[in-house]
Amino acid sequence: MRTNNEDSFLGLVLDAQEIHLLGKMGEAPLDRDYVFAVCDGLGGAKAGEFASRIAVEKITKMFPKYLSEKKLPREEEISKTTVLLVELFSEIHRALLFLSASYDECHGMGTTLTLCWLRPHHCIFAHIGDSRLYHLPAAQSSSPLSIQQLSEDDTHVGWLFRHGKINEREAKHHQGRNLLQKALGADHQFVTPQVGFFNCSRGDRLLLCTDGVTDGLFDHQLVNILNHPTQKTPAHHLVEEAVVQSGRDNATAIVLEFAETDLEK
Repeated sequence: MRTNNEDSFLGLVLDAQEIHLLGKMGEAPLDRDYVFAVCDGLGGAKAGEFASRIAVEKITKMFPKYLSEKKLPREEEISKTTVLLVELFSEIHRALLFLSASYDECHGMGTTLTLCWLRPHHCIFAHIGDSRLYHLPAAQSSSPLSIQQLSEDDTHVGWLFRHGKINEREAKHHQGRNLLQKALGADHQFVTPQVGFFNCSRGDRLLLCTDGVTDGLFDHQLVNILNHPTQKTPAHHLVEEAVVQSGRDNATAIVLEFAETDLEK
């Protein structure tokens, strides 16, 4: 139903010397750093589309300076990574506020951002808004309840669902489901992203997606699509099915699989 696409996505492989954009599908060994992100822009006209693009461009430009060849103990490395991601989100937020105040056509512009940083020894994520990061552990992949939403929707409806006040169906059809309490830019004075850490095992899968995907699909449908491969890529299949079921918003998905072999997808 949208006339323009306010979503943006990003896949990077990088080290201290260089950075490369990843293609839409492929596989590679997990012995370096990877960054994946999805954004859903907010704002009138094309301001939302512009905001989400600014976010992914900022990530691309800023991330190389975050990489250090100095080896740190595991706990110190995780703590440092957390601080860097908060700094990155704050920098994007300041840039969007500046543009919003400088140009009438950018007034109120903002974006969600869900980012996953895969390092050789751990995975850390940062999130703000209502795009989502899901983890589907290999050991539980056959269960419809196995999928874990790691990110927390920054909406009152998301809070109600997390605290058991409403169920998933009620949350999906609630009239306030799209009213964000936090986003980058969007005239918010301060931002505090959710930051988390987790380990992945072989066979695990990760899904990053904008709310256009989850508007059309319940969690058990996400699991069903991920567990039943077709000739389409899993991400393509998710987006296509979400558009069929809803189609009210732009839909973007990134699916990562930690393969059973020595290669990682």
